[in-house]
Amino acid sequence: MSSLQKSILKSKLPPSGVNFGIGSRVSKSKGFQRKRDYEPVQWIPYFDHSEDIPISTDTFHVYTKGTEGPLLVLLHGGGYSALTWAEFTKSIMTMVVCKVMAIDLRGHGDTHTTNEEDLSAETLAEDVAAVIKAVTDNDPVILVGHSMGGAVAVRAAPLISNLCGLGVIDVVEGTAMDALASMQSFLRSRPSSFSSISQAVEWCVRSGQIRNVQSAKVSVPGQIKNTETNKLATHDIDSLSQSSYESNSEPTLPREDIIEEEESVNMPPPPSPAAAPASRKYVWRIDLSKTEQHWFGWFKGLSTAFLNVPVPKVLLLAGVDRLDRELTVGQMQGKFQMQVLPACGHVVHEDVPDKVAEAIATFMVRQKFAEPASDFPRTFPAC
Repeated sequence: MSSLQKSILKSKLPPSGVNFGIGSRVSKSKGFQRKRDYEPVQWIPYFDHSEDIPISTDTFHVYTKGTEGPLLVLLHGGGYSALTWAEFTKSIMTMVVCKVMAIDLRGHGDTHTTNEEDLSAETLAEDVAAVIKAVTDNDPVILVGHSMGGAVAVRAAPLISNLCGLGVIDVVEGTAMDALASMQSFLRSRPSSFSSISQAVEWCVRSGQIRNVQSAKVSVPGQIKNTETNKLATHDIDSLSQSSYESNSEPTLPREDIIEEEESVNMPPPPSPAAAPASRKYVWRIDLSKTEQHWFGWFKGLSTAFLNVPVPKVLLLAGVDRLDRELTVGQMQGKFQMQVLPACGHVVHEDVPDKVAEAIATFMVRQKFAEPASDFPRTFPAC
C-alpha cells in the first residue's frame, strides 16, 4: 500500500481533485469543467403578446398572457424590465385563472417617453395607473411590484379605482433607506459594457445578481441595449423561434434549487467605464447612477403608505430581518399577510419563481380574487 493510500485511509477523506459523485465538486482542469449555457432566449415561450400602449406622447411596452380572470399587473425593480417576470408568469398561469400584464416602466426596457429622466415615484405611479386604465374595462386588478416597482405599486394603488389586491416583494422602507448610502458603490462595481448578450447573462448569474440561469437568459436582454442600433438587446434575438429555444436550452433544473456558480475565478474584471473597447457593444439600458435624486422619494414614507392602502395586501421578503418596526407592528395587527422566502437573493421572483407564484396564487385564491387552475401547493402566511 502506497503512502498516499495510507494517508487517505487514515484521514478518511478523498484525495483532492477526485470526483466521488454527481454532487461533488469536479476537477478544476478544463477537461472536467462543464460549460453552462448562457445563450439568451426570447420572450415568446413565456408571454402571448409583446405590445406598445400609447399614452399621450409616450409609448409604454407591455408583455401579456391569458384571456380571462382578474388582471395581475407586474412592476419590475430599478434597472430591470418586464421580462424579469417571465418565469414567474409561466408558473402562476398554471396555478390560477388570470390575465398577466408586465410593464416596462419609464426609462426601462422598450418603453420610450419624452422625459426619460423623470423617474419620480409620483410620475411612475401615474404612468402605471394610465396604462392600466387604457387596457382594462374595470376588471379587478391585483398590483404586484418588486423593489422600486413595489414602491411604485404602493404609490399607484390610490389611483386605481378597480384595485382589489396589492403585493410587494422584498422592499421595506427602513432597509431600503439604509442601503441607499452604498448604492453608488455597488453600481460602480458593475461592468459598464459587454461584448455579447450571453456575456451579460453570464455576469449576472456568476455575480449572484440573478441566481437562476433560466430566468437570467430571458430577463437580462431586457436590461441592456445595443450601442450600434440603440435598441434593446431583445431585438437582437427576435429571429430565434420557439422551437430553437426548446431544442437548444439546457434541461430545466427543479426551480426550487437556486442555481449558483461554484467557480468565480474565470470572471473577467469589470471593464473601465472610461475605456470600454469598441467590441463591447452592449451597455445597460438605464444608467441607474443618474437616478439618485429620486431614490429618497421612492422609499420615504413607504411603510405608512403600504399600511394605508385599503385592500388586502401581501408582503414577500427574502429575509425576516428586512422587516422594519412599523411593518412589524402592522404585521402583528394583521394588517397584511407576510411570507418569507429563504435561500434566495433580492430578485426573489427570478431566483425562486415557483415559490413566489405559489405565494401570490395562494393570496389570490384565499381572497377570492381568482379561481385555482390546478391543485398547487398552498403557502401559509405569517399572519
